[in-house]
Amino acid sequence: MTAIEQTQARPRGTRLPRRARREQLLGAAQEVFVAQGYHAAAMDDIAERAGVSKPVLYQHFPGKLELYLALLDQHCESLLHAVRTALASTTDNKQRVEATMDAYFAYVEDEGGAFRLVFESDLTNEPAVRERVDKVALQCAEAISEVIAEDTGLAPEHSMLLAVGLGGVSQVVARYWLASGSDVPRETAVSLLSSLAWRGVAGFPLHGAEGHHGTDGHH
Repeated sequence: MTAIEQTQARPRGTRLPRRARREQLLGAAQEVFVAQGYHAAAMDDIAERAGVSKPVLYQHFPGKLELYLALLDQHCESLLHAVRTALASTTDNKQRVEATMDAYFAYVEDEGGAFRLVFESDLTNEPAVRERVDKVALQCAEAISEVIAEDTGLAPEHSMLLAVGLGGVSQVVARYWLASGSDVPRETAVSLLSSLAWRGVAGFPLHGAEGHHGTDGHH
């Protein structure tokens, strides 16, 4: 039984610890926001999906925007953690590129559809939303940029441009791959894209210690 099915099976009014209730409400809100978008979603729909009364929902979140921002914070942090984990997963930089790109594909492929809140929000004209979306893109790029700068010795500004490019390409292609219903397996798609990216990154000279090159003599 899924978390949502458990929520729906629980009698209305059952008391939960505050943290558990909050997670329950966020799960219900994610389903509604992903399916309907921010503007079409209603707090009534979210309360009904969670199996609670509207007053209970408002006890945790004063309004729809606060609920949306809480979800956005949660999923922006999830993406950033995935990218940082991928970068830390190996010291082989060719594999780092592939692992990082796969982190974007995995994030987009997640069945909850949370990536839509980050990459395809219908509320990007709201400053608080735009700030969060821009911030996570910047933080992911900064993490990638540090590795590029360390590997190539490029100036921080140059490394940052490359990092923004890698992150942007990853999420755009991953979203296209999912939306198009491509028959290409995720592993193959990531391999193709990372090979394209690696041919570019590997063109920059290695800076510092040896041992990070691939078998073809590049990084």
